[in-house]
Amino acid sequence: MFPKNTWYVACTPDEIEDKPLGRTVCNETIVFFRGEGGKVAAVEDFCPHRGAPLSLGFVRDGQLVCGYHGLEMGGDGKCSGMPGQRVRGFPSLRAYPVEERHGFIWVWPGDAEQADPAEIPELHWAHDPEWAYGGGLYHVNCGYRLMIDNLMDLTHETYVHASSIGQPEIEEAAPDTQVNGSEVITSRHMENIPAPPFWQAALRGNDLADDVPVDRWQICRFTPPSHVMIEVGVAHAGKGGYDAPEAYKAASIVVDFITPETETSIWYFWGMARHFKPQDSELTDKIREGQGKIFAEDLEMLEAQQRNLLAYPERQLLKLNIDGGGVQARRIIERLIAEEREATPAEQAS
Repeated sequence: MFPKNTWYVACTPDEIEDKPLGRTVCNETIVFFRGEGGKVAAVEDFCPHRGAPLSLGFVRDGQLVCGYHGLEMGGDGKCSGMPGQRVRGFPSLRAYPVEERHGFIWVWPGDAEQADPAEIPELHWAHDPEWAYGGGLYHVNCGYRLMIDNLMDLTHETYVHASSIGQPEIEEAAPDTQVNGSEVITSRHMENIPAPPFWQAALRGNDLADDVPVDRWQICRFTPPSHVMIEVGVAHAGKGGYDAPEAYKAASIVVDFITPETETSIWYFWGMARHFKPQDSELTDKIREGQGKIFAEDLEMLEAQQRNLLAYPERQLLKLNIDGGGVQARRIIERLIAEEREATPAEQAS
């Protein structure tokens, strides 16, 4: 159902600041914690003594301590101690490759020998002082590909987000979809239109007039396994649209890391990287609040869609021109899954 030999966002550093975190990623039940030297670690969330979740324990001196009987586990998955017991010969747990980068903690749920930190995507905005980022996390009861479909076809904004970012001009502008290797790009450009409420607020936040016509753009970029970055923004009409000088526009990147939990549930890490007034923390909070409400509007629809699909698995869905981005993304995902399946027998034989 999902590629495993790849990097997924597992959590954010604040989630393991005070205690271990149990989280399922691609059907793998994992506990994340800060081990020796404060380095992030990830092992199976299963105590080899009595099967208790290690995530219900605590961290002491860089060791993960089971909250049931005190067994201690290192970040390498090896038992390091237990009160009154000799631990030599205790079975080791599976340890997962994990990296802390760009303000996120990434995990590789597949074959550890294939994990290469260089494959973690580069996020230029995460380290650039000219950009600001704010985001959050939702747990959503839908398959990860449904969320990718949602983000690669923004036609739904006219209906699902009518009071914030939606407007009729979106569905009136035909999308353009291109495939560049393993990247899928779907773009829309709208000229001389009114700015919807969210973007009116963004213009005001950048000290720009919000009651004049604007040019608007949406450029959705899918990259495997399930990341979608969407360049969005508005500029005062006639100033060059996407290429307008900074003085006439409000531009951002909608950040979407979609991490499968199971076949029908996801961890959805959402946010917005903003390229104006990066030092304004109050503006960051306002945008995060507004964006959080917008994404919450998607959740009801996606979860209901998933329930319908489970209830009627035999029904065939239509594929329209607006679905091109999602369709191409699914083809790339299916190819990666097939490649992993083909490689597994050969690896086992060797």
